[in-house]
Amino acid sequence: MLVLGIETSCDETAVALYDSERGLLAHRLYSQVEMHAEYGGVVPELAARDHIRKLVPLIRELLDGAQLTLSDIDGVAYTRGPGLAGALLVGASMGQALALGLGVPAIGVHHMEGHLLAPMLENERPTFPFIALLVSGGHTLLADVVGVGEYNILGESLDDAVGEAFDKTAKLLGLAYPGGPSVSKEAEKGQAGRFKFPRPMTDRPGLDFSFSGLKTYTLTTAYEHQDENNQLVDQTRADIAHAFQEAATDTLVIKAKRALKQTGRSELVIAGGVGANRALREKLAALAQRENINVFFPRPEFCTDNGAMIAYVGCLRLLAGESEGIAVAVRPRWKISELEIPGAGLT
Repeated sequence: MLVLGIETSCDETAVALYDSERGLLAHRLYSQVEMHAEYGGVVPELAARDHIRKLVPLIRELLDGAQLTLSDIDGVAYTRGPGLAGALLVGASMGQALALGLGVPAIGVHHMEGHLLAPMLENERPTFPFIALLVSGGHTLLADVVGVGEYNILGESLDDAVGEAFDKTAKLLGLAYPGGPSVSKEAEKGQAGRFKFPRPMTDRPGLDFSFSGLKTYTLTTAYEHQDENNQLVDQTRADIAHAFQEAATDTLVIKAKRALKQTGRSELVIAGGVGANRALREKLAALAQRENINVFFPRPEFCTDNGAMIAYVGCLRLLAGESEGIAVAVRPRWKISELEIPGAGLT
C-alpha cells in the first residue's frame, strides 16, 4: 500500500510517500520559521494561510521527485490533531478531497503518535515495548509504549512544555526564534559552573515535569546580572543559556531514567524537536552506556514535524482496516491516551 502523508499541525507544511513494502520513498518539508520569527512565535492565522499556499505545490514536487502520480496512491493520511485548528483544517481538507477524488481511503493521524513511532522509519529501530520521551514545543511526556495504539502515560508537563521553555528563554535573552537551536548555539559559548539552575521536580518521586519555575529562575538571573544599561553582556548571556540548557536536559534524563527503572524496560525512544538537542543526545548516550540500555533517535529531520511519520502511522492503521468517513473533522485538543489499538495482527 502506497500512502501519501500530510502534516500541517503547526508551522511546517510536510508531505511524504510511504510504501508498506518498500518503506519511505520520498518526503518534502517547507518551514514557516522565517515568517513567524519577526513575531517571536507562531501566528495561527498566518500559519493556516501559508499551508494553503504551499501544500499543493509541495505534493506535486513530492510526486515528481518520486516519479509517481496521484493515481499510484492507495491511501491518504493527514494529521487530525492535536495542533492549531486552522492549520489542521488545511491538511484534513486536502487529505479528504484527494481521497474522495481518487477513490481511496483516508485516515486522520494523531500527531503525537507520529512522533512516538518516528524511530520506526530508521534501519535500527526499537522493539515493543519501550519507553518514549516526547519532547517538543507543545508536549513533554513519558509514555510506556506497549504497542501501536497502546500508550500508557507515565508523566507529562504540568505547565510549559520543554520546547516552549526553550522558546521563552530565547526571547528573554534576546536570541532568535525558534528558541531550541538558538539557546543551544549560545550555550556552546557559555562557561560551565558559573550559574547553577534547579532541576525542577527531581527532588521528589514521580515522573511529571514542570518547566515554568525554571523559566522564572532564568528570568530572575538575567535581570539580576544586567549591566548599568540594563543589558546582558555577551558572556553572561551565554553562561545563562548554558545553565538553562544543562538544567532542562538533566531534568529530562533524570525522569527518563526513573521511567526505565519503574517499568523495567531496556529501550528508550526520544521523539520531538527537542530530541535534536546535542547536549540531550550526549547525556542520553552516556545514560545508555551506564545503564546498559538502548536509546533510539529519529534522524534530525524526523525529530521536528514531518510528513514521513504521518504517512507511516497512516499506513499501519489503513492496513489494519481503519479509515475515516468523508467529513472533515479535526481535533486541536486530543489526548494520546484516547487512541484505540488497531486491528489484530498488526506489528
